[in-house]
Parts: sequence; C-alpha cells; structure tokens
Amino acid sequence: MTQDKKTDDEPDAFDAVASSPQRDGATVMPSLQGQLLLASPHIGDERFEKSVILMCHHDSNSAMGLIINKRTSNLNLGDLYEKLDVGAPRFCAGNPVHIGGPVDSNRGFVLHSQDHMLPDSIQVTHDIGLTASIDILRDITEGIGPIQSIVSLGCAGWSAGQLDQEISENVWLNLPASAPLVFDYDRDTLWEQGFAALGIDPGFFAGTAGSA
Repeated sequence: MTQDKKTDDEPDAFDAVASSPQRDGATVMPSLQGQLLLASPHIGDERFEKSVILMCHHDSNSAMGLIINKRTSNLNLGDLYEKLDVGAPRFCAGNPVHIGGPVDSNRGFVLHSQDHMLPDSIQVTHDIGLTASIDILRDITEGIGPIQSIVSLGCAGWSAGQLDQEISENVWLNLPASAPLVFDYDRDTLWEQGFAALGIDPGFFAGTAGSA
C-alpha cells in the first residue's frame, strides 16, 4: 500500500472536496464510495491493523477514505482549535481527534450527519457528509454544527487501480456504511463488529472472503 504522500487526485482538507471523473473506456470495479473497508487480519501493515475505513471517494483515478476507529492519544478538539487559532471552543472541546490515515497527517477532515451541510460539503452516503472546510469546525465549536461528527487528521489514499488490486487480493473486506455504524458503534470494537456483520470470524479468516 502506498500511503506516504498525497496523490494529485485526492481532495484537499479544509478546502473544497471534489470527485475525479472516470477515464473513458477504462474497466474498473464498482465504486466503493460509501462502503466500510475492514482490514484483513493479515494486512501486514501496523498503520492499518484492525482499521475500519469509510470510503469517501473511489474512481479509476484515485481513492480516498478515513479511518474511523483510531483516535489520537494526546489531542482533543480544544487542542486542535488552539493550534488552528479557531478560538476557544464553547462546545465539544473534550471530543477526541481521530487519525484518519497516514497521508497528509496535518490536514483535517470532518465526517458528519447531513443535518448540517455546507456549500463545499459532499455526500458520502445518503446520510453521511464530508466537509474539509474550517467553517464546519467553527460551527461545531459554536454549537450550531452537525449533530454527529468525527474530526480527523490525515486520510488514507490510493493511486489509480491500487485499491482495486488490494480488494482482489483480499487485503480489505467491505460492507455498506451507515450512520449508526460510523457514529454510534463502539470504536474500540468496530472492527470486530464489522466482521460479525459479514458473518466471518477474523480468527479463522484465510483471505478468501468476499464482501457483503
């Protein structure tokens, strides 16, 4: 997995997020946008061990997603707001900041319920949005932001065809995302719950399972 630098087609954080068109005539797998990726127990990369990734963008040119079950150990929203000079938060200061992935770890992304969509927000699923604008952080701290949100630093990114190849090699399993899975489930056991939803015991996973 190539995760050390941002590809040209990945969206900028706290800037507009845009999708890239598919290449004419290219044969690609169906888009995994709106799916959860579960890391194989044998993934062999500690950065993604037991990771659950919400896919925010996937086409023939690139793919981008956010890990939703890993938190920073020493950074909460109050700390982040201070670093960004957003102002002292009135609400949610103690909420954790998540590790979205190893690409562009100084950039921020906010997954959130669609009750608070901004002009530059994109629809990931029918009930989950993604915003990479600092404006949504201001709304969250003022108590007028989305009801549910995950603030992350960094993302996971793949170059053209890379994720498709990894899926074919069973590096990742996938299942449809939903707002309850993303926002409500216990983050510490989300990976195990994802395997349970697929009817697979990760202890016996041999790398031959498919998707939901």
